Amino acid sequence: MKKITVIGAGLVGSLLSIYLSRRGYKVTVFERRPDMRKNLISAGKSINLALSDRGWKGLEGVGIAGEIRKIAIPMKGRMIHNLSGSITFQPYGKESQAIYSVSRGGLNCRLMDLAEQNGAEILFDERCSRIDMQSATAYFENTVTKKEIAFPGSRIFGADGAFSAARLQMQLSTDRFSYSQSYLEHGYKELSIPPVNGKFAMEEHALHIWPRGHFMLIALPNLDKSFTCTLFFPFEGAKSFATLDTPGKMLEFFRATFPDAVPLMPTLEQDYFRNPASSLVTVKCFPWTYGEKMALIGDAAHAIVPFFGQGMNCGFEDCVVLDSLMDEHGEDWNRVFRDYENLRKPDGDAIAELAVGNFTEMRDKVADPFFLLRKKIEARFSEKHPGKWIPLYTMVTYSPDIRYSVALKEGQRQDAVMHRIMAMPGIEKRWDSEEVEKVMLGMLG
Repeated sequence: MKKITVIGAGLVGSLLSIYLSRRGYKVTVFERRPDMRKNLISAGKSINLALSDRGWKGLEGVGIAGEIRKIAIPMKGRMIHNLSGSITFQPYGKESQAIYSVSRGGLNCRLMDLAEQNGAEILFDERCSRIDMQSATAYFENTVTKKEIAFPGSRIFGADGAFSAARLQMQLSTDRFSYSQSYLEHGYKELSIPPVNGKFAMEEHALHIWPRGHFMLIALPNLDKSFTCTLFFPFEGAKSFATLDTPGKMLEFFRATFPDAVPLMPTLEQDYFRNPASSLVTVKCFPWTYGEKMALIGDAAHAIVPFFGQGMNCGFEDCVVLDSLMDEHGEDWNRVFRDYENLRKPDGDAIAELAVGNFTEMRDKVADPFFLLRKKIEARFSEKHPGKWIPLYTMVTYSPDIRYSVALKEGQRQDAVMHRIMAMPGIEKRWDSEEVEKVMLGMLG
């Protein structure tokens, strides 16, 4: 039986190990952290995840979607909390369409359980110290005992996240390895809204957003009827983590900026000063593979910011693409890896660009009447001409057969059309007229 080494037992590494185990490979997964099922991840360091159709397709590919649905809560749209205190619901799509809130830690634990049930072995507290790329031998140092082992295999998958040790080894061993990382000026901090009398404090089937221009607060529901809140906020500046450095300043700011949220957050002060402000990074690199010996997958290959909710979904889609290429090429790993990186690199770059762009939409535009009018025009046109217009959000979130790179290009074409439409005199009054529809049809050809 051929041995495969997976570095990283996170979401993508765990799912990948299930795919590979089901193909008959002996899979050993090495994880730097302790087993979170025994040492639960500390609060304050994780953004709740939004599972959408690409992610579900990855789970369905190994028959575990039903298991994961047990720990997921459907969110059918955005609930916009305006500064005035008014609330507006914006559906994500059609009545049947939703994205699903899942706890990163809860999902990761479940995927590790399923990986082991499918035959994978997971070893914890093992830090990758170096890799011999030619022989596909990885070396690990146990973080507790400090003992180093050499682990030979037939090939290696680096699934160890944005700050991947596997990627670093590849960078050191590969000529002309391109690598870049870029950070937003914003970071994020986790906060919480507990249940009220054993019930959700707000509508549970929605992603709650407090858009405030240059920053925002969001909240996603949990199974225990709490909400995990995330403040996306500049690290520095007049309104920033740097300036909200005392309880008095922080509470004054929150009461003025998120007035309807503060009464629901009894542990706000403790959460704010206990939980770290974490950075938001985009990572791009190429190549993703080394001959037939090694491949990067998930955030190790393409870390993105979370504002389109696609980081995990994109990583799960990597597994789907790899699996289909193994169907196509069998044991010809040179072809599998070559086609994998050539197919996925453009899509990784595209969703990275889309994710940064969606940050502006979420923190600012979702409360803009002009933007909402544009969305109404797009929805009406799409309903009448579904073959000519699929909204960008639908392409990314609910259309797993449309590549991210195709969605990006189509979204740019749609932007050009809507720029002209929104500039038409009196568009507010004639947005649903035949004239507007004809102009759009003429531009689309």
